[in-house]
Amino acid sequence: MASDVEIAQQFTPRPITEICDKLNIKSEHILPYGREIAKISLDALKTKSTKKGKLILVSATTPTPSGEGKTTTTIGLGQAFTQLNESVCMALREPSLGPCLGMKGGATGGGYSQIMPSDKINLHFTGDFHAITSANNLLSAAIDNHIYQGNVLNIDPRQLVWRRVMDMNDRSLRKIVLGLGGKMQGIPREGGFDITAASEVMAMLCLANDTSDLKQRLDRTLIGYTYDSKPIYAKELEITGAMMALLRDALQPNLVQSFEGTPAFVHGGPFANIAHGCNSVIATRMAMQYSDWAITEAGFGFDLGAEKFFDIKCRIAKLDPDAVVLVTTVRALKMHGGKDKSDLETEDLSAVAKGLENLDKHIESVELFNKHPVVALNRFASDTDTEIALIKARCVEHGVSFAETTHHADGGNGAIALAKAVMASIDKSTPFKPLYELDISVVEKVRKVSRAMYGATDVAFSKQAEKDLKHVEQLGLTHLPICIAKAPSSLSDDPALHGRPRDFEVTVSSIQINAGAGFLVVLTGNIMRMPGLPKVPAANDIRLLKTGVIEGLE
Repeated sequence: MASDVEIAQQFTPRPITEICDKLNIKSEHILPYGREIAKISLDALKTKSTKKGKLILVSATTPTPSGEGKTTTTIGLGQAFTQLNESVCMALREPSLGPCLGMKGGATGGGYSQIMPSDKINLHFTGDFHAITSANNLLSAAIDNHIYQGNVLNIDPRQLVWRRVMDMNDRSLRKIVLGLGGKMQGIPREGGFDITAASEVMAMLCLANDTSDLKQRLDRTLIGYTYDSKPIYAKELEITGAMMALLRDALQPNLVQSFEGTPAFVHGGPFANIAHGCNSVIATRMAMQYSDWAITEAGFGFDLGAEKFFDIKCRIAKLDPDAVVLVTTVRALKMHGGKDKSDLETEDLSAVAKGLENLDKHIESVELFNKHPVVALNRFASDTDTEIALIKARCVEHGVSFAETTHHADGGNGAIALAKAVMASIDKSTPFKPLYELDISVVEKVRKVSRAMYGATDVAFSKQAEKDLKHVEQLGLTHLPICIAKAPSSLSDDPALHGRPRDFEVTVSSIQINAGAGFLVVLTGNIMRMPGLPKVPAANDIRLLKTGVIEGLE
């Protein structure tokens, strides 16, 4: 089969105005970025409409390092709805340069289920990530400048919690010393960088309802403490107006199309292992307002992205999905059954059977939210009918729908069975219930998620985490939902534990207060908010050809 890049070169783009016409978006709301991309004005949400599309959430079982094709399945499913002449629009996250140039590669789908233009979306797109990076680092610069210029606010450099960000994997920047070089170079202090996808500015933009809501979130962002341990917020630096100016265009969602012309809003890109893992509330609402079916996804496995989708995004935005798709693969279940990740293409019924425990847990987790999943088996060429039969039989035991898909090779036609199963599942839809109430303690919230989603026996808090909890209590923020940062390759906080780990504790290393975003980031195990590049990064295979084609960005 041709590579993703070769397939992308076969693509004949429809003018973006034609894609807007599919959704009946008025011309005055369209802000073209060339022929294939447009931003859509926030005024488009103010247009009165009786339409409220049904919302479909796509999640997955615990993935292998290269992922199980959740985004590809989302796109294939969207194209299948188009093939069935249904009104549909997707709402996806924007890719980060870190993974694109690091380990996982691009994040625009694959094969004949891609969003286009894939090279532009995977790289700079419309500059949203750069705007978020700039706004975040403007605040960082203002903090250090304020300290240098006399420190009227009495900021304690040792108690700053705001960090710089960049959209690149660079482990050497995790912990650094700033302000070296003498009197004119600033005040020396410890600092560091997170990746842009983990920036609180990213989370705020993705959870904001509109411009005024985003401004309020920026104003209440905690940046640190004074020498007498009083909290300091971004508003006190009088810099949030300029941050809003930098974010003006980034707040408007981007509209593109799939390989088969299905509309897709691609907006915001928080990671699910270190952030809340969902695209913007604004883009999701636009997809629902302008189509009968809105399909969105949540990052990594159900235990990470989907839990946060329900407990954070749905709670804040008052959303409730009508259907849940749980993507899995034969190769992932083999890995969870004990097979080495370098040997997942040979038939191994025993490994698949053992790995089904991971699927069991995720099905149970979906049902904890009062939802009934449709299991989508993303078929690879190396899969055998016998292996797939084992998975289907387990789904029958659970009483959940099952659909085999070949959308990578066949586009929308390869996901028709999945689309029909999803539409049929709508009749079983019931209102979701969160895992925890907001008025319980932070410790109990972490314990409930860890036990329900991960299967942990209990939770242990480090001395630093206990100290952080006291800050949360002193600031009166115990009512906030939690965003657990955890290893994506395991249900536990140990990335080496595959399958369905049992009899383990989750260790909380620290808690970060994201007062602007409106949640508490609970860091577990050895999770890092700035990834590093692998020994041989994907960037080594990327090159610009004389024809202007970018090769190797898969």
